[in-house]
Amino acid sequence: MAFIPLSDASRPASRFPPGVILLILANCAGFTLELLQGDEWITAWSVIPAEIVAGHHWITLLTSMFMHGSWLHIAGNLIFLWAFGPAIEDAMGHARFLVFYIAGGLVAMAAQVAASPHSTLPCLGASGAIAAVMGAFLVTYPRDRIKSVLFIGWYARVTFVPAALLIGVWLLLQLISLGTIADQETGGVAYMAHVGGLAFGAATARAFERY
Repeated sequence: MAFIPLSDASRPASRFPPGVILLILANCAGFTLELLQGDEWITAWSVIPAEIVAGHHWITLLTSMFMHGSWLHIAGNLIFLWAFGPAIEDAMGHARFLVFYIAGGLVAMAAQVAASPHSTLPCLGASGAIAAVMGAFLVTYPRDRIKSVLFIGWYARVTFVPAALLIGVWLLLQLISLGTIADQETGGVAYMAHVGGLAFGAATARAFERY
């Protein structure tokens, strides 16, 4: 069984979300550069935990947020950003939302580096920053209903899921996956970045709200 969130059915944003649109465009631009420049460029601008710990290439903590490993990776991230981002941007305001998003991504990637400090595998993706947005949503609008596509095998239907349930199940899956990975140096999905990003979002959401 799987969910794909589409939008907040309880609280449509009262204003056009330029911050979310800007982030979507930035992620698309970053992925386009990856396709054009190739693997060397990807390695140069992704986070290598061992290099960060050694004090090198800290700029990659930022640049890696706008890079993705595949078409499916970027599509999934941007769907989640579009589902949860507009309401949080509406609550925080455009500028504060962008600062919050970047800060969440930095904290998430730092959490991943802390979990695998000796890894030489590239880390990239917007998942940690988007997890921060989800954490903020969990605190700000836990009772909102999220319009989602529910998949059970080959069966699919549109349904409405409480935000607290959807995000809670997502977090539980991250924690289970994190607990079953014995060797963090093997790469794969950055589960610690997801957990760190969500924790940051939940802890700081109220501080970033404009009212």
